[in-house]
Amino acid sequence: MDLRVLTEPQQGATYDTLLRVARAAEDLGFGGFFRSDHYLRGGDGDGLPGPTDCWTTLAGLARETKSIRLGSLVTPVTFRLPGPLAVQAAQVDQMSGGRIELGIGTGWDAAEHAAYGIPFPEKRFERLEEQLQIIKGLWNTPVGDAYSFTGEHYRLTGSPALPKPAQQPHPPIIVGGRGPKRTPRLAAKYANEYNSNFRPADQVGDSYVRVRQACEAIGRDPDELTLSVTLVVACGRTEAEIKRRAEAIARITPPNQVIWRFTPQQMVDKLGEYHAIGTRRVYLRTFDLDDPGQLELIADAVLSQVRIP
Repeated sequence: MDLRVLTEPQQGATYDTLLRVARAAEDLGFGGFFRSDHYLRGGDGDGLPGPTDCWTTLAGLARETKSIRLGSLVTPVTFRLPGPLAVQAAQVDQMSGGRIELGIGTGWDAAEHAAYGIPFPEKRFERLEEQLQIIKGLWNTPVGDAYSFTGEHYRLTGSPALPKPAQQPHPPIIVGGRGPKRTPRLAAKYANEYNSNFRPADQVGDSYVRVRQACEAIGRDPDELTLSVTLVVACGRTEAEIKRRAEAIARITPPNQVIWRFTPQQMVDKLGEYHAIGTRRVYLRTFDLDDPGQLELIADAVLSQVRIP
């Protein structure tokens, strides 16, 4: 099982803080360092020092880390046009030596869009499907050929479809969500990974069944799709340590965030439940970036026990 670190910098983090945590995750042996793509803090608080831009951050980390996978979870289609996003992601993939992954979604926070003057259109799911088509189309077009696309929301004419990413045929694409029909269909058709989040294993398992059925419906081998989950964990060796971490996380998270409270062995056992239903990758949603001890503990007492195929 691949354990990755997912950060939420819109809650308040500088680039230097993200770099420190990314390098720590790399040194500790985590499989990836990912970040959200948001501009507005969730919950109470001032959000100081303010948000950082997702793809600007990833470009910097691409040059200042060596081996860890990097990516977005997830970039809203409302923030960027598909052509420029394909260029950005391909360039950052080149800068990283082929370590970038693109998580992409519809966008959902109307207040966030209003706060930064970003249009918040209807039919965002339809825009997501068109963006997936366009991004993959641009990346997969042979060098020397042109790419065109005509849809309801986007139109490209005679694009040179450059630059190309370092990874071939393209960087992994992640699609996630809880929708019972449209999300599984998009994941099956366009994605390399399907991500579910913040739910017990049996509920996550139900979503996996739907996405595997969607793969079978289009003749795709379901085993080609990596299944992942996102969790928020307060891990400690003692109840006091767990309580301290859970309270610190709760102070800087959006309301109603589910926080799993574990000793290392309890965490291993819980990850085993997710593995049993098909999970092969876990994103540890990390809010408290000033607590390196939790990642160190998980790396020391959990990581080696869950590295199974």
